[in-house]
Amino acid sequence: MRIGIDARFYGPGTKGLGRYTEKLIQYLEEQDRQNEYTVFLRKETWEGFKPAPNFKKVLADYRWYSPAEQIALPSLIRKQRLDLMHFPHFNVPLVFRGKFVVTIHDLILSHFPTERASTLGPFLYGLKHRVYQAVISQAVKKSAKIITVSHYSKKQIMDDFGVPADKITVTYEATSDFKPTPAEVNARRFFEKFGFKPPFLLYVGNAYPHKNLEKLLAVFRTLVTKKGYDMNLVLVGKMDYFFSRLKNLVDELKLGGRVFFPGYLPDEELKFIYQKALLYVFPSLAEGFGLPPLEAMAQGLPVAASRSSCLPEVLGEAAYYFEADDEESMLYALMRLIDDKDLRVDLRQKGFKQVKKYSWPDLAAKTLEVYQSVI
Repeated sequence: MRIGIDARFYGPGTKGLGRYTEKLIQYLEEQDRQNEYTVFLRKETWEGFKPAPNFKKVLADYRWYSPAEQIALPSLIRKQRLDLMHFPHFNVPLVFRGKFVVTIHDLILSHFPTERASTLGPFLYGLKHRVYQAVISQAVKKSAKIITVSHYSKKQIMDDFGVPADKITVTYEATSDFKPTPAEVNARRFFEKFGFKPPFLLYVGNAYPHKNLEKLLAVFRTLVTKKGYDMNLVLVGKMDYFFSRLKNLVDELKLGGRVFFPGYLPDEELKFIYQKALLYVFPSLAEGFGLPPLEAMAQGLPVAASRSSCLPEVLGEAAYYFEADDEESMLYALMRLIDDKDLRVDLRQKGFKQVKKYSWPDLAAKTLEVYQSVI
């Protein structure tokens, strides 16, 4: 069987989707020596990808969501004479006519359509959203099988598109080990570099509106100004338009001496900050899987998370939950965890057990079963 994988999102530079694609290919290489794979890559990841003997790479340097993706990519795929194509994201070209499997991680763009999630003006955003609806609708309708990453997302796809349950397979994602580093981070230099010190609450991820970080800032303001807690808040993520907007809000709330934005952190510093934080806070309104709090658990960090979407399914009893849209609920959860050391220790132990339930090799094995069921 000749299988293609659209790996233009390959690698950590494209966040969760890139990690998913990278780990899927890595473990398919380990598990499947029979089928032949063609991996479509962009220039920035071309040199770094060293294919196994039954894998080959093809340059597909077409930007995501671009006209070239819609026009040139299908022609390039067709030349490979594949039996099956796997698109690990909803952006299947509208003119693609081959047999394919698609991974739909979530329907956040469908359920949280807001101009605040884009730098485009109202007209262009509206046009972009209509294109999104057309592309994802066709991907769902024409796919041979759909893969998703939680039962919550599976139910949403079934409800929104009328898809039968047996067309959708759930393959849970997993945490990843940090790369080994030659030396430990010097604590004194680290905290001097970024200007804060423990104790601090931590968030790692992006700053899109559905992440609900504005409400977290409002709750944190109450925590330190009205409740008197001597605490900092650290928001880790690559500085972009959305994080810049949050920084402006921090200035408006007069929290400049309490909230810190260290930007993107390399693995050794990210591991260090996980281990030095008091709590990981995840106030998101919607997720397809919710990988960041699991990664915090893997580093022994207690997690406070919203009781929204898939999070109770994925985090189980290893998180302390609050209502995402209720500031009092969020505030109570933070105060409870800050004050109760025994509860934090209990969550730490439960977290270590929870992350062991998820495995990238299992995801690859179930994905391979999907491929085999289609052909």
